[in-house]
Amino acid sequence: MAEATKRYAVVTGANKGLGLAVVKQLASDGFTVVLTARDEKRGLEAIEKLSQSGLAGSVVFHQLDVANPANIDSLAEFIKTQFGKLDILVNNAGIMGATIVDTDAYKAATASVIPFLKDFKEGSIESKGWPAFTRVLAKKYPDFRINCLCPGFIKTDLNFNAGNVPVEEGAAKVLKLAFLPNDGPSGFFFVESEVTGF
Repeated sequence: MAEATKRYAVVTGANKGLGLAVVKQLASDGFTVVLTARDEKRGLEAIEKLSQSGLAGSVVFHQLDVANPANIDSLAEFIKTQFGKLDILVNNAGIMGATIVDTDAYKAATASVIPFLKDFKEGSIESKGWPAFTRVLAKKYPDFRINCLCPGFIKTDLNFNAGNVPVEEGAAKVLKLAFLPNDGPSGFFFVESEVTGF
């Protein structure tokens, strides 16, 4: 593959679950993918599993805690020096508020998904004040396609595998957005495959 046609992607929070499924699909599509994770050991274990799946050389690991500005700077420098460009960024990393799961807090968080989906179906997301940071970024960087997505209730460790959508199906929804054309929508929030302007 000629140097000019190589494609590079970063997937944050990618050592398992939805992030790992996105990495697999991108690598299978010919991308060189930087798999990031807070925990270096878990990230390297994920790389090893991918190598055993025939994706050796397509995926590299870089430690990243998205809440740590020094880590972000380190990743940016790595991408600049190793690849010189970045085609796709899938910011999948989550930040947990606590390391011990409070079942009442978990139930409350899960319940908040239900009011959100209800507001989405009613078309009242904007009037109810749901976040619109994606729209701000899209306006600030008009040459990029910047969107956010709720791929559904994905079956992952984060929700104790209570979800009803397989990670591969969620990853396909993420990649549908990642592969939007240069003149595609930007600043939108997608729920499943439906788009809303917040």
